[in-house]
Amino acid sequence: MSPTFDVVELATTYANKSAQDILKLAFAEFGDDLWISFSGAEDVVLVDMAWKLNKNVKVFSLDTGRLHPETYRFIDQVREHYKIDIELVSPDYTKLEPFVKEKGLFSFYKDGHGECCGIRKIEPLRRKLSGVKAWATGQRRDQSPGTRSAVAVMEIDSAFSTPERTLYKFNPLAQMTSEEIWGYIRMLELPYNSLHERGFISIGCEPCTRPVLPNQHEREGRWWWEEATQKECGLHAGNIISKA
Repeated sequence: MSPTFDVVELATTYANKSAQDILKLAFAEFGDDLWISFSGAEDVVLVDMAWKLNKNVKVFSLDTGRLHPETYRFIDQVREHYKIDIELVSPDYTKLEPFVKEKGLFSFYKDGHGECCGIRKIEPLRRKLSGVKAWATGQRRDQSPGTRSAVAVMEIDSAFSTPERTLYKFNPLAQMTSEEIWGYIRMLELPYNSLHERGFISIGCEPCTRPVLPNQHEREGRWWWEEATQKECGLHAGNIISKA
């Protein structure tokens, strides 16, 4: 990374630039130290853009153990389509097994999704990012008006940086809309999760995801039993922290 990399200034400079331009900057600054986070939904657009810039792009995905079968199949489709490895990061069984033994498999319907997501998503992500200098996500501002409307195209990751190590986070798709994402997928005939054909828009773990009705926002299909401003699992905790 160059000594002149000022993430705040660059976020302003690149605020209206294309996703490809943002990824070019990310690769120029971090090279093979940049990891792409692939959630198994429409993040294929991010993977496609990154792969076209760097055929050796590094990609990881969180395997919570509770994903839909269609999502696991989709991950393999993307692996095969781009001939890349997708590193699956799993929960720590020493934390997961006691949690399931004490609370069962569906406690989140009663006491919220925070604890389950903490074990199945946040801890594995923190473990993965502990050895990473920069990562790129498929976050978009239109995904969740309650928590993502002000997502910057690049930022210091306040949730996963440590006093000893600054972690940089890129959100190249921040200003793209759902319509633009799907236009890109259709135009280039990219693989996508087959659940989208059954009314699923935002896709997470199977027990916490459902199809949405016409004119419902995509986030209505996630954690539908909880208040809208809490519909984050913690992977992008800074979205909520920054609004506190």
